[in-house]
Amino acid sequence: MMQIPFTKTVRSAILLGALAASAVQAAPASQEVETLVQRFTAAQSGFDPATLKSLTADNYVEISPLGEVDPREKMLSFYVKKDDKPRPAIGVDELSTRVLGDSAVTIARVSYSMMAGGQSRTFSLRSVFVAAKQGKEWKLVSVQYTPIRQAAAANP
Repeated sequence: MMQIPFTKTVRSAILLGALAASAVQAAPASQEVETLVQRFTAAQSGFDPATLKSLTADNYVEISPLGEVDPREKMLSFYVKKDDKPRPAIGVDELSTRVLGDSAVTIARVSYSMMAGGQSRTFSLRSVFVAAKQGKEWKLVSVQYTPIRQAAAANP
């Protein structure tokens, strides 16, 4: 029967422990980033520019669904509620997050539902959220929105 040297066993145990620790650390970071994305989307839905400002980095920039490049101040000014019109309900799902050190990328579906002309209207965007760790806190540095094409209606 072959015996494994003690030092080899210890090295293997240390390596397995380090791998397990890195996997445990990666999960909370992705959860933190996904919570950030959910809070950001909720603040958009509530037209809450103060919260949006607290969740974004100073150098934040977004690409609108129309392809416009909007710096942070322009994005924040859009969410200043100027009237009492009902706002769309916004939801986020299908989140997939990759943490890359102090940066993270989340791809998600952002769905909007609203009343327009007396009719209910819904549409979705595929969104890419980029976050960076600043100190101990994650902040969004960029978002890009791409409309999801509706499936064409079948011809009768």
